[in-house]
Amino acid sequence: MAHIALIGASGNVGSRLLKELSDRGHQVTAIARNPGKIAALPGVTAVAGDAQDADALAELVEGHDAAISATRFTGTDFSVIVEALRKAGVRRYLVVGGAASLEVAPGKRLLDQPDFPAAYKQEATNGAEVLEYLRGLDDLDWTFLSPSALFVPGERTGRFRLGKDALLTTDNGSSISFEDYAIAMVDEIENPRHPRQRFTVGY
Repeated sequence: MAHIALIGASGNVGSRLLKELSDRGHQVTAIARNPGKIAALPGVTAVAGDAQDADALAELVEGHDAAISATRFTGTDFSVIVEALRKAGVRRYLVVGGAASLEVAPGKRLLDQPDFPAAYKQEATNGAEVLEYLRGLDDLDWTFLSPSALFVPGERTGRFRLGKDALLTTDNGSSISFEDYAIAMVDEIENPRHPRQRFTVGY
């Protein structure tokens, strides 16, 4: 059992991570602007918190074994979260990443393809920048988990593949459910295999 701080616990991905952590017996401090939206689950303590207030966030995450952020890239300054973790002495940090920085061919990112949807361009660009920011850190044990291109609600099957920097695809495209993504993230918490690395999960 680990003590985990989950930032953004009420969102689409955060809520699945929260359930997976709870089901596996971890103790979770679930942080959201509106804790009333956080599901009541065993081992979960819901608290109000702002990911952009370093001092307040540091108080919330202090004493935890790891922190996970499941927040949007747009509107979130990840250096503030990192500052909070440093103040709290939490060295392990896992980030719900994006798919756009994955490569569709050597040296060619999904983000840079001409048919990349304009509606997602800003969020995707910000996500790629966060990954580069993390790669420049030498004092945190960070991990950035990129989903596949289609990242949606679905089933918890436990049947998926892991990769590194290349987009995982099948004849049916590139996809992963929120539920199976959560399995991969919690697996990484329990059995760290990608310290200071990005990896990806897909069918």
